[in-house]
Amino acid sequence: MIPAAAGSEAPSLRPITDADLPLLLRIYASTRTGELAPLPWSEEQKQAFLRMQFEAQHRHYQSHYAGDRFDLLLLAGTPIGRLYVGRWPSQICVIDIALLPEYRGRGIGTRLLRELIAEAQAQGKNVSMHVEKNNPARNLYLRLGFVKHEDAGVYDLMVRAPD
Repeated sequence: MIPAAAGSEAPSLRPITDADLPLLLRIYASTRTGELAPLPWSEEQKQAFLRMQFEAQHRHYQSHYAGDRFDLLLLAGTPIGRLYVGRWPSQICVIDIALLPEYRGRGIGTRLLRELIAEAQAQGKNVSMHVEKNNPARNLYLRLGFVKHEDAGVYDLMVRAPD
């Protein structure tokens, strides 16, 4: 991990387990509440939709990215998010990064991404990620040197090449 700034602890990672699924659902749901807010659905309908979407995403990630890293992000032992990363021969792929709302905007995601960029830089690799076009973190990715590489419908493939 990159050293923590004065007065803050560096985040740590541990592999997810099936026991983490309720927490992972909560992390996932926290990234979608804004987009569901204007819908005239009941809270039960929204929760059922989020559960269905999370389960589909989780199955897809586990099958499509088998062998890659699926980690829970911890701060002082407290779960605060998830980081899923593929380390492939040609690139480091950020499969997913998500923080609970109360931990966003505190530099944690920036620290993690800078660490991955440094790792990729040392190996002469790109860092890539698919980013929803309306993702508020897009500006962070741009500041870190990611550029839109390909339009993939709802997502853009963003790539950060080594310097």
